[in-house]
Amino acid sequence: MQPAVKISTQIALILLASTCVNANANNELENKAKTSIDLNLRYEAVDQDNSSKNASALTLRTRLNYTSANYNGFSGVVEFEDSRQIAGVNDYNDTVGNNTEYSVIADPETTELDQAFVQYKKDGVTAKVGRQVITLDNHRYVGHVGWRQDRQTFDAATITYAALDNIKMSYSYINKRNRIFSDEKDFDSKDHLLNIAYKTSYGKLTAYSYLLEVDEGTANSLDTFGISFNGKKDKFSYSAEFAAQDSEHGTTEYSASYMAIQGGYSFDTLTLKLGAEVLGSDEATYGFSTPLATLHKFNGWADQFLNTPKEGLVDLYASISGKVFGGGWTVTFHDYSADESTDTVDDLGNEINAVYTKKFAQNYRAGIKYAAYSAGDSAAGNLDTDKFWLWVGAKF
Repeated sequence: MQPAVKISTQIALILLASTCVNANANNELENKAKTSIDLNLRYEAVDQDNSSKNASALTLRTRLNYTSANYNGFSGVVEFEDSRQIAGVNDYNDTVGNNTEYSVIADPETTELDQAFVQYKKDGVTAKVGRQVITLDNHRYVGHVGWRQDRQTFDAATITYAALDNIKMSYSYINKRNRIFSDEKDFDSKDHLLNIAYKTSYGKLTAYSYLLEVDEGTANSLDTFGISFNGKKDKFSYSAEFAAQDSEHGTTEYSASYMAIQGGYSFDTLTLKLGAEVLGSDEATYGFSTPLATLHKFNGWADQFLNTPKEGLVDLYASISGKVFGGGWTVTFHDYSADESTDTVDDLGNEINAVYTKKFAQNYRAGIKYAAYSAGDSAAGNLDTDKFWLWVGAKF
């Protein structure tokens, strides 16, 4: 860990302690301190058409949060997160070297400091320093990967301006990526995230610049510039996005583009959506990359495209969703193909996803989810994959 990373977390903890002491001792408190606990018990099973054994995992994620009172605009958060295997159901490759003969389920056992930051918020300006969750727009470029038991956070400084009703601007500098694979696979970084959004009567227009660099002692960069628009009118929803990306590692350079479009219509009891997402390719040698994204949310829940193929990816999808028995359900179909086909890679398969979730008794939630991926051209390297999840959670 670099000194700068240590300093940012230590400063946040020291300032947080000071904020808590002052807030608890002063009668000018704007609100009260809060403590919460969030539990998520999940069973996951993976069946793939290869030599790896079928995987199964039963894990419990516990997240304990303390948020201080607000004192003259200052507040702070300390949050710990723990993920444990339950009842000996641990036949899975956890991505950190255990049970490698099984298929991967990316939920290693870990206990870590999930968040520790000090925040100042006043007159539409919010400044935050320390370990924190950062999510931008729909998580396509920057997200917390909250589906996994060990979510992604960042050691960062963030400032947000939202003093005007229709404009919001944010900038973050990140010097460490705390990824979902426990501490040993975290990255030091030098990342700059700039996001500017403008609300119109038809929807939100967003421009962004994400300049990423892994601090590994070699020349590397991943620079993305883009623009998006999304909105809703009556029963219609719509969105469109375009981005250009330049990647450099050593003396190797690539360029690729990104395009996405989606339309939806809500009936009384059902919502239909159609969309297309294109992660472009640089002459079948490099695929458009979004390493800070909540990747599970995109291109199918079987997670076959966490790394974009070098031929790129075209994802045509359709979904239908609704409500039944007090919960919500969604079924989605994906058809995948290469953005730049080669003699051996064109068809990248298809996938069916289905989910049902329900909240009950105020503090509880439960869900069931399934993904079935059918591989395309064998040269692409993907595998027929079935995944199943069943979970229950609670927050107090």
